[in-house]
Amino acid sequence: MQGTGDIIRKAWKAGIVVPAFNVPYFPMVEPVARAVVDLDSFALIETARLEWFKFEAGGPAAVMAEFLKWNDPAHVRIHLDHVPVVDEDGLRTNYLSIIKEAIDLGYQSVMVDGSRLSLEANIAATQQVVELAHAAGIPCEAELGAVLGHEAGPLPPYEELFASGKGFTDAEEAARFVRETGCDWLSVAIGNVHGAVSGALRDRKKIAARLDLAHLDRLNQATGLPLVLHGGSGLEREAVLAAVQRGIAKVNVGTEIRQAYERTLKESGSVASAQDAVYERTSWLIKDYFGVAGTSELLSVPETEKTR
Repeated sequence: MQGTGDIIRKAWKAGIVVPAFNVPYFPMVEPVARAVVDLDSFALIETARLEWFKFEAGGPAAVMAEFLKWNDPAHVRIHLDHVPVVDEDGLRTNYLSIIKEAIDLGYQSVMVDGSRLSLEANIAATQQVVELAHAAGIPCEAELGAVLGHEAGPLPPYEELFASGKGFTDAEEAARFVRETGCDWLSVAIGNVHGAVSGALRDRKKIAARLDLAHLDRLNQATGLPLVLHGGSGLEREAVLAAVQRGIAKVNVGTEIRQAYERTLKESGSVASAQDAVYERTSWLIKDYFGVAGTSELLSVPETEKTR
């Protein structure tokens, strides 16, 4: 079976995006996987540490158990999303043990997030995880720069953040970071923000973020590896597609499908109806927003098999 890292690199070279869908509730796994298969696409299903504590995902073992019920390697793979060294509440985490557990469970790619550390400390933490992941034969994603939104309380005015470039990934630092860590994918900050996960903010419409495509060009040239866009919900489609042509190979989507699930469950009281809402929204994202229906064979079949 072709590795997830090979698939992401193939997408990156071909200018095709791989959506990565976060599933903070177990019933979301099935409709997401079904939508990807039905549309003959390829996507990652992913779980982040904060979703085990602030939502109902349970933990890496519980998510893996649910994923295996719907596993279809030609269409979906499982990814360990944000495992922060320092979390959104400013607390140090046991990130290495979490990532080791996920690797032992069979996760097909992992992410360490040292973005709240100094550059040197982020490099050191990421090096540790890259070594673990590569020993297991899987890719490691890292993050450099501040993709805001998960912290408690409201963000500063967005336009001020964007105009100042505060938190944007620095191109020179990114070049050093990928060279010294050996990470396979890099999550970058270019104006994107996460959807809020704290308190009443989680139900509100997400900030209409923008992307600094010129800055992305600089990062693409500086790093020379697949880049990742977190906070993909709510961005203008044209901007996302332009970003894909400038090095973004993976786009994380959480709020878009989470709020569809939560809203429908609250209105109907029916998990089945909420699952239908997730299926419809995921299908729209794959077909109409990202435009990647029918790409599974192109991405998941090794080149030697495609030419036979």
